[in-house]
Amino acid sequence: MQYYEVIPMDKQKLHPSIEEFKNFVKKHPKLVQEVRDGNKSWQEFYEDWYLLGETDEVWEKYSIADNKDKKEHSKQDFMSKVFSSLKGVEISDVQKQITNVGSAISTIQQVINQFQGSRSTDEGSKHENSGNTQPNPFSFRKD
Repeated sequence: MQYYEVIPMDKQKLHPSIEEFKNFVKKHPKLVQEVRDGNKSWQEFYEDWYLLGETDEVWEKYSIADNKDKKEHSKQDFMSKVFSSLKGVEISDVQKQITNVGSAISTIQQVINQFQGSRSTDEGSKHENSGNTQPNPFSFRKD
């Protein structure tokens, strides 16, 4: 009877090309997503990598650097748009608009407080008429 020793994965030596491919995948994280989505298998990616090499144009869309460049470029575009729109703004106009919005919010709060005050006095008068001075904690209304 033969016995086989089980060697943990971290102690096994992988073929050098497999190690290179693993490092390549770390530089191109979108490959993982492609495999998870079922678009391609690891075997297919490995074969393409082995045949085409790491420098082929095919790999650009899976690269980390490509993603960072696109994000950085979009951030710069956004910031330039914000700054260009702020160039034509008068600070005094902005201050007037803020004041108007603040007064509108204040007016809305006063109206809400008036409705809440009138509702609580209506509920109090209902309870006084019924002879019960404590509000019912389980007051449910039918629609």
